[in-house]
Amino acid sequence: MFRKKLIWYLYPTYLLVTLISLVAVTWYSSYSFRRFYLDQTRTELNTLAHFAAEKMSPILQTGNSGEINEICKKLGDAGDGQIRVTVILPSGKVLGDSDEDPAKMEDHSDRPEIIDALKKGFGWSFSRLSPTLGINMMYVAIPIKEKEENIAVVRTSIPTTAIDRALSNIYVKIFWGGIAIAICAAGISWVISRWISQPVVEMKQVAQGFAEGELDLRVPIPAPLELNALAKALNEMAKQLHDRILTITKQRNELEAVLSSMIEGVFAVDADGHIMTVNKAAADLLKIDQTDSLGRSVEEIVRNVDLHRFIQKTVESEQLEEADILLPTNGNRYFQLHGVSLSDSQGHKSGAVIVLNDMTRIRRLENIRRDFVANVSHELRTPVTSIQGFVEALLEGGVKEPQQIERYLKIIAKHSNRLNTIIDDLLSLSRLEEDEEKRKISFEQVPLKQVLTGAVELSSVKAAAEKNITVDVVCEDQINAKVNVAFLEQAIVNLVDNAIKYSEPGGTIQVSVQHGDKEVAIAVQDEGCGIDKKHLSRIFERFYVVDKGRSRKLGGTGLGLSIVKHIAQIHGGHVTVKSTPGKGSTFTIHLPTE
Repeated sequence: MFRKKLIWYLYPTYLLVTLISLVAVTWYSSYSFRRFYLDQTRTELNTLAHFAAEKMSPILQTGNSGEINEICKKLGDAGDGQIRVTVILPSGKVLGDSDEDPAKMEDHSDRPEIIDALKKGFGWSFSRLSPTLGINMMYVAIPIKEKEENIAVVRTSIPTTAIDRALSNIYVKIFWGGIAIAICAAGISWVISRWISQPVVEMKQVAQGFAEGELDLRVPIPAPLELNALAKALNEMAKQLHDRILTITKQRNELEAVLSSMIEGVFAVDADGHIMTVNKAAADLLKIDQTDSLGRSVEEIVRNVDLHRFIQKTVESEQLEEADILLPTNGNRYFQLHGVSLSDSQGHKSGAVIVLNDMTRIRRLENIRRDFVANVSHELRTPVTSIQGFVEALLEGGVKEPQQIERYLKIIAKHSNRLNTIIDDLLSLSRLEEDEEKRKISFEQVPLKQVLTGAVELSSVKAAAEKNITVDVVCEDQINAKVNVAFLEQAIVNLVDNAIKYSEPGGTIQVSVQHGDKEVAIAVQDEGCGIDKKHLSRIFERFYVVDKGRSRKLGGTGLGLSIVKHIAQIHGGHVTVKSTPGKGSTFTIHLPTE
């Protein structure tokens, strides 16, 4: 639909009303002027007729028609030749005329103005064609009486062309006056329309500013009472909107700050399951885009039937809902869900708020704890059972030979040593964790080659004696690091011992150091059996062993790599492993330089 500005509603209306009024006034003025002029002309003709009647009355008594005709001509000449004076007998015979020869003029008894004059004492006719002159004339006729008897009629007339000419001059003046008035009225209407519409236009512009968020703008206060009240109402509305938006923005920022700082994931959905808001934690946990997910359904961005059912159940529920689900996001992750439904001001269900707690680490730790307990029980049960069995055999006295007794005692001693080794490693782990928490470990800047050489010397005897394995140290003398010597030496010894255990006889083990800008990397590389890829993520767990039979045969406890991991963490670093089955493994301790 075509829309126009307010001024184009006001201005044409004012102009139309003005023009209609002007046309009406002009028509009425023209009509009135015409009536006035005709009446005035008729009055003048009547006056002249009475004047002529006074002149003619004495002469008519004498019957001198020539003198009557002469007086008619004089009176006609006195009117600038436009006024015609005629004297007619009641019989219709013309006695005198100012323009024509009376003898040649026809009978005038049938003229309407003559008939009215004889009957009513006055007669007139307008715009009647004169048979004699052939033009339209205005006639006025009055009777000349003698003793209450009509003896003649004096008729005065004037051509209507003269009347029309005079009226035309008046009409021209009225027309140009009307044009001038119309132009002035159009200008005044324009000014008034602008004066009325301009405040509305300004209000519209300011209101558009309000719609665009510029609530600090204010509407100018116009003079008209209604517009004045409207402008004040708009300004008050803008002020209240500004205050409310500031309050809402503050509350929203506070809410967003709270949601952003939460480690729990929080998101809200409407009654149809479309996401209304989601905090960063929830976006990270669900692996979705925080901005792109708004307005989209949960089914569209998270493919999990259990989550969808929980949300639907929460929306329809009247109480707090809880559930544990498994989501395949970034690996299998376990979530504990809490949900509560939302209601609008009328009490209708409008959505739900869901809180996610990532329980993956807790479950993993629970599994590790359970495995640790099982592994400790298993590792301790084996030597304890063996010790118990051989001790019972000795106590029962069934063994009499000294050689057999000695063998049993050596087995008991062997298992006692293994039991002692497990306990020592557990105590070492416990002490490492305690020291890590208390942060009371002392560090000193020392040459790394000295530490590595000392650790290798502790293992080289075993390496040379049992498997003829060579252990090489590759480290520049000027490489220093801030470490706890005893702990770092223990970590290197554990790695070298593991390398010796799982290397073939005659092999080579290399302990090397790489110095970078941000870290020092100590690598222990062997040429042993290697580790399958599926075990690499768990080999640093306590009691986790790749080949339990081989580990037990070699005397491993399954705690050595866990100790190495904790020692690296105490130094602010970490440990990594690269391994290829059948080709060997490389364990690297990464220590920060600062």
